[in-house]
Amino acid sequence: MVKNTYCVIMAGGVGARFWPKSRKTMPKQFLDILGTGKSFIRSTFERFLPIVPKENFLVVTNQSYKELVLEHLPELTDKQVLCEPIGRNTAPCIAYAAYSLLKQDPDARMIVTPSDHLVLNEPDFQSIINECLEFATAEGALMTVGIQPTRPETGYGYIQKSNNERISRVKCFTEKPNLELAQTFVECGEFFWNSGIFIWSVKAIVEAFQHHLPEHHALFSSILNDYGTEREKTAIEQVFSECKAISIDYGVMEKADNVYVRCGDFGWSDVGTWGSVYQLSEKDKYENAVVAEACYTYSTERTFISLPKGKIAVVNGLKDYIIVDTPDALLICPRSEEQSIKNYIDDVRFENGEKFI
Repeated sequence: MVKNTYCVIMAGGVGARFWPKSRKTMPKQFLDILGTGKSFIRSTFERFLPIVPKENFLVVTNQSYKELVLEHLPELTDKQVLCEPIGRNTAPCIAYAAYSLLKQDPDARMIVTPSDHLVLNEPDFQSIINECLEFATAEGALMTVGIQPTRPETGYGYIQKSNNERISRVKCFTEKPNLELAQTFVECGEFFWNSGIFIWSVKAIVEAFQHHLPEHHALFSSILNDYGTEREKTAIEQVFSECKAISIDYGVMEKADNVYVRCGDFGWSDVGTWGSVYQLSEKDKYENAVVAEACYTYSTERTFISLPKGKIAVVNGLKDYIIVDTPDALLICPRSEEQSIKNYIDDVRFENGEKFI
């Protein structure tokens, strides 16, 4: 474990695709959707503990989630939770952490990870992260982790590598493709899923911001003396009100010429939809995945059912459905239509305000 290694956990999302369990007041990263006994953010923290000292974690989240972060990660102090006044996508999120670390430890090595992913083979994953840290430090590289694809997934971004080495320069990034293109990617063998996990030195990513997102660099570097002081909150509010919302992939990774990928297969999933939870769940002989104390199914197949504790349900005649029940909201939706959940939320909000959102 190297003292100048830091882990930045991005935890500001609202997890709308997991409605009705995920709400604005309790989003996905703070839930135990997979039934492991731990929230996503807790599992993420523990996954990196063998690599990063607990005092070297930073969580970037919305101000309204600060207390939830500290509740799930009591090892952290207030100063380790960086609060965004408003969501501006991943580039400003990462810039906030990077420029904070630049002041605190200019020689810092920085791992950036989403808060809500699943990794089944953690020893292999940790080995790959350590390998990336060494390469990024030695080469001044911007590293990302690619995942060996197991299917033509249209919900993920893809990374094309330039050779067959363990660590390869990135040839190109492709956002979520259609099914035909995704099939071509899988058959080609040069494309890997983009995990959204990044590794670099603080100096390398700050230099990348300076070259590729100069407006962001100007804003975040202008308040360098305010990080870690009582002036930080006001300064960050001003910066976020002025900075453009943009992803780190589009703003930096697709433009830089020192981007490398380390590909692996360690049982990764972004657990981005109820459909992915269904795929990861244990199933009965009818391929139903049931998360409930008591549920009786008849003529029902390939259906995901999640019920609150103490609730009994009888389900008859459904095939390829999602059923998620909570004390105040119920979702019944064909698995093929789950991309419409955000539209359902808009309709619920229009008729009922924020009460059920």
